[in-house]
Amino acid sequence: MHDTVENRTRALRIGVAGPVGTGKSTLIATLCRQLADELQMAVVTNDIYTDEDARLLRAAGVLPVERIVAVETGACPHTAIRDDVTPNLLAVEDLERQFAPLDVVLVESGGDNLTATFSPALVDAQIFCIDVAGGGDVARKGGPGIERADLLVVNKTDLGVHVDVDPAQMVTDARAVRGGLPVVALSQRDPASIDALVRWVLSVLNAHRGGGHTPTDPGPMAPHFHFHADADADADGEHEHGEGGHGEHGHVHGEPARGVGESHDHAHAGNEHGHVHGEHARRVGEPHGEHAHAEGEQGDVRGQREHGCGEPGHAGDHGCADDTASGLHERQHAH
Repeated sequence: MHDTVENRTRALRIGVAGPVGTGKSTLIATLCRQLADELQMAVVTNDIYTDEDARLLRAAGVLPVERIVAVETGACPHTAIRDDVTPNLLAVEDLERQFAPLDVVLVESGGDNLTATFSPALVDAQIFCIDVAGGGDVARKGGPGIERADLLVVNKTDLGVHVDVDPAQMVTDARAVRGGLPVVALSQRDPASIDALVRWVLSVLNAHRGGGHTPTDPGPMAPHFHFHADADADADGEHEHGEGGHGEHGHVHGEPARGVGESHDHAHAGNEHGHVHGEHARRVGEPHGEHAHAEGEQGDVRGQREHGCGEPGHAGDHGCADDTASGLHERQHAH
C-alpha cells in the first residue's frame, strides 16, 4: 500500500502530453492499475477523429468504463489542451460531479509535437513523455514540455538496446536542461521505475490536498507558419492582422472540434473572429448538429489546416505536427 492522501478537496488534474507513440496511454493505464484500489480516479482522452485511446483503456479494464471519457477534438491536439480548453474542462468537471469525490483525473492529450503543453487552466500538474525510440538526442534538444513540465518521463527504456540508444544518457541530458525538475526513466518491465512514477503522483496529490501545490505553465509553443489556400492569404501563406490582433480572422484546424456530450447546434456571430471558442466540441458518439454562420469577415469554416486564435495573449503560439521534414510548421503574423 502506498502512503495515504490527506485533506480531500477538488480532484488533482494531471495532464499527460507528448508525441505520438511515446506511451502516454500505457503510462495512464499503469497509474490506474497501481492506484485505483486506493484512490478514486477518472480519465479524459483526446483524439482528433476517434475515441481509440479511450476504447483501449476501457478494454484494458483499468477503471470502470464510465470513468473513461473521450473528447474528439477535430483539430490540432494542442488547441484542445491549451488554446481552447473548454471541451476538456467540461469533461473533467462532468466526471468530478458524477463520481464525486474523485482524487485524480488524468487528461491525456492527443499525440502532438515536442512543444505541446497544457494550459494551467485545465490541469494542476503535467507529465511530458518522450521515449527512447524517438532518438537519443530528443531530451537534449529541449522544448517547453521537456524542460519545464512538472515531470519528464523517459519511457520504454528497456527498448534502448534495440534502437541503439543509451537511456541513461537520455536521462542525464534531460536533467541538464530541466534545472532540477524531476525525471523518471520508465519501463513496464522495471517495477522500481513504476514505483517512482507512482510516488511522484502521490507526492503531488498530497501537496495539492494540503494547498502546497501551485500549477505552473511550461510556456507557449513556438510561432509557426500556416499556408492558406483562401483568397485572403498571400503567396507565402502569411496573413495579416489589423490592430485588433488575432481577433480579425476566424478559422479552425480541421472541422470544429466535437466536445463533451452535448448536441452541437450553435450560431457563429457576424463578427470578425467568426466563431466562439468552447462551443466546438462534443463527446464521441453524440450528435453533431448544424452550424449556422452569420455574415462576417471570414466567418465560414474554410478548411483542414485553419484555426481560430482570437484570445488575448494567443499571439499565434501554436505548434502542430504535420508532414514536413521537421514535423513542425511555423506561423508568422504581420502586424
